[in-house]
Amino acid sequence: MLKVLRHFPVDGEPLSSVRYGSGHINQTYLVTTNAPHLYIFQRINQRVFTDIPALMRNIHAVTQYLTSKDPDPRHVLTLLPAEDGRPYYTDDEGECWRLYEFVTGGITLDRAESPDDFYQSAIAFGGFQTMLADFAAETLHETIPHFHDTPARFRAFHAAVSADAAGRRRLAEREIAIALEHEHEAAFLMNLLASGELPLRVTHNDTKLNNVILDAHDRKALCVIDLDTVMPGLVANDFGDSIRFGANTAAEDETDLGKVSLSLPLYEAYARGFLEMCGSRLTELEIATLPMGAKLMTLENGVRFLTDYLQGDPYYAVARPDHNLDRARTQFALVQDMERKWERMNKIVAAHRKA
Repeated sequence: MLKVLRHFPVDGEPLSSVRYGSGHINQTYLVTTNAPHLYIFQRINQRVFTDIPALMRNIHAVTQYLTSKDPDPRHVLTLLPAEDGRPYYTDDEGECWRLYEFVTGGITLDRAESPDDFYQSAIAFGGFQTMLADFAAETLHETIPHFHDTPARFRAFHAAVSADAAGRRRLAEREIAIALEHEHEAAFLMNLLASGELPLRVTHNDTKLNNVILDAHDRKALCVIDLDTVMPGLVANDFGDSIRFGANTAAEDETDLGKVSLSLPLYEAYARGFLEMCGSRLTELEIATLPMGAKLMTLENGVRFLTDYLQGDPYYAVARPDHNLDRARTQFALVQDMERKWERMNKIVAAHRKA
């Protein structure tokens, strides 16, 4: 790996390289040089991202645009080109690598330690949306086609149920039934997009709390990271993915479903921060559909986890045989709790829309 690193303009000689972060897709390393200088070095997963040139064109275009809006190197990821000028390097085995400047003095959290932590992630993602509001979304490549196309996710789910490739269908009958009970809602946002009632935006599409770097000193939002899925999308999906991950009172793979619920204080903190930052750039309908984004992103991820389980776990990394089934159960339990709190969810968004 360090041999490959020599094809990038690093400052000093590499001293160490250690695995870094909690991502499931790419292999990420923290590189230290004798300068001293820190870098993030990644091997890109070509099984997930099949068009690396297009992926890297997206990232290069978006980071350059963001830097033009905010030149502080701690606020925007800095992508360093390889020696041939391309934004990535292909090694002798056909693996693709990229290099970022390390954002110093920051922390990432898998769970909010306070409502303000979650509020700060909303500031980050809302600011990201505002800075890219005038970027032409249609110029970006779909790095994963139909990524947040919930009806398409259901079609893949139906195929997995029918094939039962891993022989697990009998173990997931209850979860399959829950998914099917909610399928009638799957196309709600996509239909509004198709009719022109919702605009296409540049969206992050993986707005988990741990994709925001917070300042280690004051816990303020610094930088949005993990730009692999930045592509055309719906604002409600970005809002919703943050909620389903960060406002859940339990871990994503919690096995005790009694611990799973939507934290309304965290939901309120996120809605407040998000709309403070980008509410003025959104349409009334976009704002009104934010709660549905939370519900549909939770449902969609439950369907994705369940599909992966039925297929034998080809996509998500698992630590135990039923790991993806546990993840699906958690998402579906969260959907059901959102339904119990639906009126309050909508009132919270409406209150901050008027603020």
